[in-house]
Amino acid sequence: MPQSAPSSHRLHITFLGRCNSGKSSLINALAAQQVSIVSDIAGTTTDPVAKPIELPEIGATMIIDTPGFDDTSVLGQQRISQTLKTIDRTDIAVVLFNTDTDFSTEQEIIGILTDRKIPFIGVLTKSDIDQPSQSVIEQIALMTGAQPIVISAATGIGISQLLAQLKIFAHPQQPLITEGMCKSGDTVLLVMPQDGQAPQGRIIKPQVETLRELLDRRCIAICCTPEDMPSALANLATPPQLIITDSQVFPQVYAAKPEQSALTSFSVLFARQKGDITTFVNGAQAMLTLQPTAHILIAEACSHIPQHEDIGRVKLPRLLRQKLGQEINIDIVGGNDFPADLTHYDLVIHCGACMFNRAHVMSRVNRARQQQVPVTNYGIAIAALTGILDKVGY
Repeated sequence: MPQSAPSSHRLHITFLGRCNSGKSSLINALAAQQVSIVSDIAGTTTDPVAKPIELPEIGATMIIDTPGFDDTSVLGQQRISQTLKTIDRTDIAVVLFNTDTDFSTEQEIIGILTDRKIPFIGVLTKSDIDQPSQSVIEQIALMTGAQPIVISAATGIGISQLLAQLKIFAHPQQPLITEGMCKSGDTVLLVMPQDGQAPQGRIIKPQVETLRELLDRRCIAICCTPEDMPSALANLATPPQLIITDSQVFPQVYAAKPEQSALTSFSVLFARQKGDITTFVNGAQAMLTLQPTAHILIAEACSHIPQHEDIGRVKLPRLLRQKLGQEINIDIVGGNDFPADLTHYDLVIHCGACMFNRAHVMSRVNRARQQQVPVTNYGIAIAALTGILDKVGY
C-alpha cells in the first residue's frame, strides 16, 4: 500500500501502559524517527499521538502513542478518556510492562482489550536498565497468555521480534468495496449529486475510492449527476450491470433505473465493507417499528460544518419524522463524540464511515449490541424509509 494511504486503510497499532513505561521511546525506535517526545517526567505524553508509517513486511500502519493509563494529574481522567477513544479504532495493541510494577494497571488495560476483542502483544521494556527475572516473565505470560517480548528501545533488543509478532497479528486486507457486486468488464454507473455537500472542485472520499477500485478491477465506470442519469443511460447500448448512487437520491435513481440493473449506494457499500451488514439491516427493520416517542442517535464519523440540506442533520431527520412522526427525538453527534452509554436510545443510525477503519466501526456496532440497542446505517435506513430496501443490493 502506498505511503499516501488514507488513515482508514492503515493498520492501527496502539501502545498502552503506565506513565514512563517507555511507550514513546519504543515507538521512536520502531519508527526509526522521533514520533513522540521522550522525557523522565511523568505525563509527558498528554494526548494520543498518531504517526502514519510503513512497517517492514506489514505495510501502511498508524502507530499511536497514548498518555499513561495511571495518570493521576488534574487532567488525568480526561487523558485516559481520550486513550479509551483511541482503543476504539485499534487493530492491534502493544501493552508495555516494567519490572517494578504490581501489574494492576496492565491488568486493567488487558481487561478492556479482552472485552473489546482487540488482539494485543505484551512487551517487557527497558531491559537494558533492569534485566527482568524469570518470575516476572512468567507472571506476565500468565496475564497475557503468551511469553512477553523483552525489549530495549535504547539498544534495539527485541524490536525485530516485535515486528515479527505484529506481522502475525496484522489483519488480512479488508474486502473490496464492491466485492460480489460486479466483475471485470461490467459497466457501472455512478450517480453522484454535486450539491452543497460536494466540495468545490473535488469529489468526496467514498466516490473517489469506489471509482478507483472499479478502474483497478477493469470495470467500465461512467459518472453522472442524478439530473443527467436519463441521458447517461440513453447513451449506453445496454443497461449497466450496477448503479451506485448517494443514498439521499435513492428514490429518484430507483425510479429511473433499468429493471435489469442492480442498485446500491456508496454508504451501503462502505457499511458492508467496514461493518456488519446483517446487523444494519436488522436495525433498519427495527426502525420501522419505533413509536413516535422514540429516541434516535444519528452518528457521523467525521466532524464538519453542516451544509444546506445536509444528509445526516437535515434529510435523514426529515425522512424519520415523515415516517415515524414529528415528535420523534433525534440527537446528532460527529467525530469521536460517540456516547459510551446508549441505553436511553431506541436506535443508532451511523454514517457509511468512510473516514474510519473497520475496527472503529465495529467498536461502535459492538457497543450498541452489548447494550441491546438496534444499529443501522445511513444508506440502509434511507432505503428502508423510502420503501426500497428489498430492491437495494448489499
